[in-house]
Amino acid sequence: MRLRALMNTDALGLRLLGGEDELDRTVRGVMTTDLKDPSRYLSGGELVLTGLAWRHDAADCEPFVRILAGAGVAALAVGEAELGDIPDDLMVACARHRLPLFAVHESVAFATITEHVVRQVSGERAGDLAAVVDRHRRMMTSGPAGGGPDVVLDLLGSDLDLRAWVLSPTGRPIAGPAPELTADVSAELAAGHLAAARTGRRGPHRVTAGTTTYSLFPVRGSAGGSGGAARDVRETVLSDWVLAVEADAGDWPAERLDLLHGVTQLIAVERDRRDAARSVRRRLAQEVLELVQTGAAPAEIAARLRVAAPVLLPGLGAAPLWQVVVARVEWDGGEIEGGPVAQSLLEEILADSPSISSGREYLPSAGSEHSDRIAVAHTGDEAIALVPLPAVTTEHDGPEPGLLADTLLEAVRDPLSAGLDDDGRLTLGVSAAVHSAEGLRGALEEARHARRVAAARTGRVCAAGHHELASHVLLLPFVPDDVRRAFTARLLDPLRDYDRRHRAELIPTLEAFLECDGSWTRCATRLHLHVNTLRYRVGRIEQLTSRDLSRLEDKLDFFLALRMS
Repeated sequence: MRLRALMNTDALGLRLLGGEDELDRTVRGVMTTDLKDPSRYLSGGELVLTGLAWRHDAADCEPFVRILAGAGVAALAVGEAELGDIPDDLMVACARHRLPLFAVHESVAFATITEHVVRQVSGERAGDLAAVVDRHRRMMTSGPAGGGPDVVLDLLGSDLDLRAWVLSPTGRPIAGPAPELTADVSAELAAGHLAAARTGRRGPHRVTAGTTTYSLFPVRGSAGGSGGAARDVRETVLSDWVLAVEADAGDWPAERLDLLHGVTQLIAVERDRRDAARSVRRRLAQEVLELVQTGAAPAEIAARLRVAAPVLLPGLGAAPLWQVVVARVEWDGGEIEGGPVAQSLLEEILADSPSISSGREYLPSAGSEHSDRIAVAHTGDEAIALVPLPAVTTEHDGPEPGLLADTLLEAVRDPLSAGLDDDGRLTLGVSAAVHSAEGLRGALEEARHARRVAAARTGRVCAAGHHELASHVLLLPFVPDDVRRAFTARLLDPLRDYDRRHRAELIPTLEAFLECDGSWTRCATRLHLHVNTLRYRVGRIEQLTSRDLSRLEDKLDFFLALRMS
């Protein structure tokens, strides 16, 4: 705001004593001081309010005014409550340094002036920022990116003193100032956003993480825009970005809320741009998938992979390894197509994955480049990802490269569970890494089979990997519940009844005996028993069940019964 506008506001009780030619100066803030040297607290553009407690004689005025002028202060306003008339030596010093001087009527409190200036300056800054945001929006929509979300987040910080971050629906940081939000806070904010979005409430949503309150504004791309018929929130909730502002927007004026909603629209432009860039990788994945599923010759599939490799891993010298990840999103009722949702969500999950099992960094923790390495197609309700892995040389007994199912969802399980609420499920299967086109068909079937294993488990978000397909664990989820109950009851109920009546601990003894591979000595040591006592217990187990624990078949039946119980 201008000094002239301040002087013309009667409620402020300002009387101009000097500096008529400087009334077009801009006021950027206000400061009250009685220090002889307040320079350390001045940044320029302030209206300085003082009661003259620093002035002991006429010689004090010149250095005080010189300090204010050197700091670029807009004007000096002096209260009349204590001294009445303003000293002549102060007016002379202000005239010498061309510093406008006001007298503040004794009936007006400095707090009144401060409140007025802050309110006006904040409003004008918001207006200036809105104009910049509008220019930036036009620039981004008409041509190549003008800096992306970080530019407008910088403006929020510099002009409105608001720290804000853009997060993916899984809590992955996309843009924002340093220091970044911690992983725990990001996940908590993402979960809060998804949970609130599922209720249908209009943003901003407020979430308190630790002692800090954040206001969350959804960022929706063109696919989830407001135009046209209303869409089911479940179609977009798992793909919306979120603008997390470190502030409580509960008491914000409508103008500031409108500005922040405008910022989300600007960020949505960048989101749409990134979605468009993904279309090339999606098309590559779709082409490879169609070749694999239609039984194309390995040479044809290999040729298509050679086209995909430079796009997904530019500059790669050797042919990469490939991994297949299959995801499925299912909603109760089945009226919503799950494929597009699963495709968008799988892209985010893979971008969130911090490493491969060899321990080397595979996907960065933030930025746009992580999703540049992922190709995801969808067919029906299923999304299928081709994940390229740099070809590596490992020791014979070293860990194999690739994503691991049990760690893939670790960082995103809580946010996704909030978004799925009580009517959706995400299941995911991961294949082993393959070296050639010949192995890709098997990898796809392996990933699908692993996903079916995950689907047989309980929970809103489940994953299974190829390691589990070489184990009895693969079979157990598909055993009908009534068969499970009958099998375990026939073998274990006699032992449980005996333990309940005699406190004999036959079940723990059986578990230890099997875990020790039938070794009498190791099992007795583990249970702190004499070998003869152990033999007595095992004999009792065999007598009660009519089984022989020296036979492999009977050992296997007991093992499976314990695992299913």
